[in-house]
Amino acid sequence: MASKPAADIIESIGGAENIVGLTHCATRLRFQLKDASGVDQKAVEAIPVVLGAVPQTGDRYQVVIGGAVETVYNDIMALPALKKMGSGDTIADIKAAERAKGPRGRFAALDTFFEILSDSFRPILGALLGASLFITFMALMATLGVIPAWNAPGVTLDPSWQFVNLMWQGVFVFLPLMVAYNASKRLGADPWVGFGIMAVVMLPGFAAIGQTTGAESVFGGHASVVQIFGLPLTVFDYSSQVFPPLLMAGVLGALTKLLKKIIPSSVQLIFVPFLSMLIMIPLTAFLIGPIGVYGGAGLGNFLKSINDFSPFIFAVVIPLAYPFMVPLGLHWPLNAIMLLNIQSLGFDFIQGPMGAWNFACFGATAGVLFLAIREKDRVMKQTATGALAAGLLGGISEPSLYGIHLRFKRIYPRMLIGCLVGGVIIGLGGGVKTSAFVFTSLLTIPAFDNIPLYSIAIAAAFFTAMILVILSGYQTPEQKAEVAAQVAADEAAESEKAATVANVAAPVAAAAVGTGTGTGTGTGTGTGTATALATVLATVGSPVAGIVVPLSEVPDPVFSKGIVGLGVGVDPTEDTVYAPGAGKVVVAQATGHAFGLLLDSGVELLIHVGIDTVNLAGKGFNVKVAAGDRVEAGTALVTFDRKVIEDAGYSLVTPVLVTNPKKFGSVDQAASGHVSVGSPLITVAAK
Repeated sequence: MASKPAADIIESIGGAENIVGLTHCATRLRFQLKDASGVDQKAVEAIPVVLGAVPQTGDRYQVVIGGAVETVYNDIMALPALKKMGSGDTIADIKAAERAKGPRGRFAALDTFFEILSDSFRPILGALLGASLFITFMALMATLGVIPAWNAPGVTLDPSWQFVNLMWQGVFVFLPLMVAYNASKRLGADPWVGFGIMAVVMLPGFAAIGQTTGAESVFGGHASVVQIFGLPLTVFDYSSQVFPPLLMAGVLGALTKLLKKIIPSSVQLIFVPFLSMLIMIPLTAFLIGPIGVYGGAGLGNFLKSINDFSPFIFAVVIPLAYPFMVPLGLHWPLNAIMLLNIQSLGFDFIQGPMGAWNFACFGATAGVLFLAIREKDRVMKQTATGALAAGLLGGISEPSLYGIHLRFKRIYPRMLIGCLVGGVIIGLGGGVKTSAFVFTSLLTIPAFDNIPLYSIAIAAAFFTAMILVILSGYQTPEQKAEVAAQVAADEAAESEKAATVANVAAPVAAAAVGTGTGTGTGTGTGTGTATALATVLATVGSPVAGIVVPLSEVPDPVFSKGIVGLGVGVDPTEDTVYAPGAGKVVVAQATGHAFGLLLDSGVELLIHVGIDTVNLAGKGFNVKVAAGDRVEAGTALVTFDRKVIEDAGYSLVTPVLVTNPKKFGSVDQAASGHVSVGSPLITVAAK
């Protein structure tokens, strides 16, 4: 179902701002509006998916959809204008819920810090991903012997390959400028001022200062100190650094707010950028830059010391920690350390174990996809296919994580076992390194130094998680029932099953009579007549004992006007509703107020127990079947407490409706007065 009908419905009832609340029952959307006078009734009813619309008292409004109501409801709730009314299943809601569980949910400042960190990197992930594939290509060429080790000291490549090698360097060398721009913008400073400040320490002229006479080499030869106006200036190669621009942007954001308070608005355009650069360029060069470099190096060395002490422990801990760090957004600092490791050490040791997590995540998604195909779950099949493609080809775990895994909690334990298996294999093999920052996908396998070990580890992680998910499933019984209901509804909508004489419950007659005369002269004439009486394809029995109520007298205009379907009502005298024939349960509302059946005769039947009883939210109902169940005539569907329903002020009249009447010639009431369970109630005739 496209989202356009959903948007059209919202527009025709006065827009999202006119909606106070929205729920749905088995056949209709139930709106609570601020002002029902703003509804364009004709526009609502002209929408193709709408069967009818009924204004109600108290600014309530019902839009009748029929069997597709849940799909339309979901489309409406997915509209950006309705985001605040989400059911908690959107990616934004899932992210927020997960963050609330961790330290970010308890400390606002911490949450803000990680949001700034993620917003500084998120816009450039595409560029990083593209550049990482160039690095992978160079690594593959070196592995195949086409070119020498392109990143080894002293190696000179052919000019053609030098040019190819430059294709990734533009992103990583100037990464500090990109981070400075994004972080400054996020913190309310002029992003181009932040860009310009960081650019100063990346100029060739800045690096040349460190090569002047009298400069002292420090930091293992990676930096030098020179006196500038009597103050020591530490000159680093800031290429690929991320901590200095982040710290610079933090100070710049605070300084910008201060300057805007002090400087008159009429001259802010000139003096805020000027004073910001006057203060921040020296501060960044002399203090913030070195602090960022040393601080990042300290974090990197701490993790390296753990890896040096026990590569096995490190390789196991990283993939087991990532499934919990990513939902909380705590993985961003590790991404920064990976970049720093490559810049300072020449290699990174975190990405290999991280690959075990990623591929366990993708394997769990593959397991879900397998089950979705087997169970004909169209929606999950599409979700899992997209998430798996993003993972295997792009190394991106978020579509799998937020789109599937965090919604179905049974997946996590199986995925963690995959993480453990992959991590153990990498640990036993002594760890895996890479000289490039890459997204761990199938395409970037050649970027790692021990390709066989890494390949075995990620394959083991992938297939372990996938097999465990397939064997144990990923849904709770309730979730399985919801999927079965949707699949059954899809099958019923697409079914063009022809009713046959074998399905006839109460055939009447069909006759054809022909006569003819002829002469022996070789000429003849013939006359024939045929009379066809309507053939009753099915007789639907009453699902509940009670008094028959003509459809026009059912106390709900949605039903009485035949908008949902044709049939009759029954005012029950007993408290159990039964299946009137053999078939499949397509819809079984958890509230017990409505059931959709696809009978073997091809009749699609709606049994709606009472009027507006959905508002009881299941109180007084005891549901006996679930969507997807096979039922026979006389199978109990639900029992209800008459007193609960009547005390709540709702009518017990139960519409029994054929919801696909266009497939048949006629749908007629077959009884009046009192009927018992199974007594003929509706006749369905062929066209």
